[in-house]
Amino acid sequence: MLELRNISKSFQGRGTVLDRLSLVIKSGETLAIAGPSGSGKTTLLNIIGLLDSPDNGNLSFNNKDISDYGTDEAAAFRRDNIGFVFQDHHLLAHLTISENIFLPLLAGKKSNDDLNKTEKRVEYLLKKTGIESIWDKFPWQVSGGEAQRATLVRALVNNPLLLLADEPTGSLDARNSDELADLLLEMNRDTGITIIAVTHSAKLAGKLGKTLYLEEGTLKTGS
Repeated sequence: MLELRNISKSFQGRGTVLDRLSLVIKSGETLAIAGPSGSGKTTLLNIIGLLDSPDNGNLSFNNKDISDYGTDEAAAFRRDNIGFVFQDHHLLAHLTISENIFLPLLAGKKSNDDLNKTEKRVEYLLKKTGIESIWDKFPWQVSGGEAQRATLVRALVNNPLLLLADEPTGSLDARNSDELADLLLEMNRDTGITIIAVTHSAKLAGKLGKTLYLEEGTLKTGS
């Protein structure tokens, strides 16, 4: 599904963060990327999600080169293929949970049939994540675990092929961390979605299919 070839990225003051890094991800895989703070994990995730560009190297998705996508092409690609979950939920405080969840749908034109299918998908996801009861509440009225589950639903509302999660359990307590990790795996089993998670949590990494360590700009299989 996804291939990165010789990806390099440097920042002024930090030097080289990614050094001719290569990675191949198959459809349906679940991957944890671990490593020390400042090692470039989030930078790598942003490059995969076309939120940032490498200095050198190529990216391909389903055998199509996406390395040179412009702003509009990258935005359309993210909308159609990628869901994002971050450490902080980034829900808009002035919108209800339901309005936050439906927000990504405003980015593209959908037929009535597509909207009906999406509404059914949202109902399914709300039941799966157990947050039907907070549908009409505002983010400040719900717990951190509920907000993060709402973020997961929002990330999945467009039925993406790839989910990118940046420290998705980092702001949660142990119980909510376990529940979110289990939800990620359940979504993978039920829908076949590919998951790449950047995490410091050994417990979350241990639940995913594979763990790679980002060290000295490259990915390694050992700690």
